[in-house]
Amino acid sequence: MTLKRAAAITGISEMKPTRSPDGKSTLGIWTNVARHAVLDAGLSIADIDGLLIGQPITEQAQMWPSILGEYLGVHPRYGNVVDLGGASAAGMVWRAAAAIESGLANAVLCVTGEASDVETFYAPRARRSAQQLPYREFEVPYGPMGVNSGYALIAARHMYEYGTTSRQLAKIAVDQRTNACANPDALFYGKPLTVDDVLASPLVVDPLHLLEIVRPCTGGAALVVVSPQLARESSNPPVWLLGAGESSRGMMLSQMDSITTSPITEAAPKAFAMAGVSHKDIDLISVYDCYTITVLVTLEDAGFCAKGTGGPFVEEHDFTWQGDMPLNTHGGQLSFGQPGLAGGMSHVTEAVRQLQHRAGERQVADCEVAFVNGNGGIMSEQVSLVLGIE
Repeated sequence: MTLKRAAAITGISEMKPTRSPDGKSTLGIWTNVARHAVLDAGLSIADIDGLLIGQPITEQAQMWPSILGEYLGVHPRYGNVVDLGGASAAGMVWRAAAAIESGLANAVLCVTGEASDVETFYAPRARRSAQQLPYREFEVPYGPMGVNSGYALIAARHMYEYGTTSRQLAKIAVDQRTNACANPDALFYGKPLTVDDVLASPLVVDPLHLLEIVRPCTGGAALVVVSPQLARESSNPPVWLLGAGESSRGMMLSQMDSITTSPITEAAPKAFAMAGVSHKDIDLISVYDCYTITVLVTLEDAGFCAKGTGGPFVEEHDFTWQGDMPLNTHGGQLSFGQPGLAGGMSHVTEAVRQLQHRAGERQVADCEVAFVNGNGGIMSEQVSLVLGIE
């Protein structure tokens, strides 16, 4: 089965990230970005017959599609919650295309977002369940083992195995900050960065510095995936799903065969094969970047460079929107911001924006094909997409 050109993205919407909720609720954010995405697609809310929701990180509830559907006045024939962490947004796109291809829906609204206060995001939370999960028993007693320390272990191991340096990782953050300075909606717009700035920032978990770590914030994003017929009727250029691949592994680093190699090695080849394109055909790379090491490992595992050569590869290429290899042209989550799962969706919306040539100052010239990757957990869940225009 192939999903090539089974569906297209025609509308997008994104809330400018803020450091605190300012009275906004997650449901309110979802409603706002959903409405604007539908309008951007040139549709009415009555046209929406599919609804995919990204599970909020800081809120617990069931029946989210029903809750949001009721709030929007949508009665979907197809609804679901996609729970792949940061890979959720990319996972929504191919699931929406599959639903359309199978006849379950014609227009699927995909929504993410979260009301999150950066001042309290890392505060201890009450235990949600008395259940003793495996990582609590086998990893937590030996150290913090949260996401910061997990990605720090990956970075440290990559440095040990391949000689990767902190300066090489820092350049990723610097190039993305340059992109953010061309994006007025970015959290760090107008705040340029140097490699020395990154290395001088506090060491959070060795070897990762503060400016190599994503900034949680409040925001939201949505997109609409439609049938080929509706795509042809859209006022916006359709952005077609050309290829998709997905793969995951367990959550615990202690159980992984290698912490420097991710399931992207399986997801990306599937996406490229389905799309019938090669790496040289890619005009934009838009990949999850919760940490600088995430980008480097993704570039290797997606096949843009050989395993272990990510450090030199980063030094040799310009990842800014004007460079030879544009990457995360909105600033990435490192400099645009990470409003929950909407941070992951920002990579999809930016790819659509670039492919539709609506990126303004940061528009990549002759952008026709984009590679998108979503990452969940600690390099655990991966979804790769190839998107393109006619």
